[in-house]
Amino acid sequence: MGISGASGAWYAQRLLEILLSQGHEIHLVVSDYGKRLLFDESGIKSLDVASLCPKLAKAASRAELAGLSSRLIIHPNKDVGAVIASGSFLHDGMVVIPCSSASLGSMATGSGSNLLCRAAMVTLKERRPLIVCHREMPLNLIDIRNMESLALAGATICSPNPGFYLLPKTVEEVVDFTVGKVLDLLKVEHALKTRWESAGNAKPQ
Repeated sequence: MGISGASGAWYAQRLLEILLSQGHEIHLVVSDYGKRLLFDESGIKSLDVASLCPKLAKAASRAELAGLSSRLIIHPNKDVGAVIASGSFLHDGMVVIPCSSASLGSMATGSGSNLLCRAAMVTLKERRPLIVCHREMPLNLIDIRNMESLALAGATICSPNPGFYLLPKTVEEVVDFTVGKVLDLLKVEHALKTRWESAGNAKPQ
């Protein structure tokens, strides 16, 4: 999982919370601007379970918190020699959430100058799912062409656009819609409201 410097820290935090609560192992890399984003939007000063997933950590016992921490492996963005930079490292997919236009461009042009983009390149090379949640708008032609390049290479562009047909009443429900879509793409089961049938009584008159 990669976090870069576009607004959308809550998406990343909620995705981490759900994956960790379900027992998944996550390898996380955060760009420099991603760290700034986490601080500006969520007041996060350190990259650990207690800071990134406070609700989950607060409800956990000491032993459970230790288990959560052991399944969140955090890699420095400058360490292009980290395990996730190798195609021999097996994983189920990579998500960049949120994804800035700068990171989008670096991935689209094959730049591996940092670990986030290097891991994304390797994910594409090995034909594993790469889900890119580009959060900036409006789009210029450069963004559109970078999205096209990534899509042609096998990535899935999953812009965090909420589905209001589910009649969300809170910001958390809007966030959950996008996070649920990402989980669907990763083939991870969840109970978030993302599907049309979840709208209940939304029937044509």
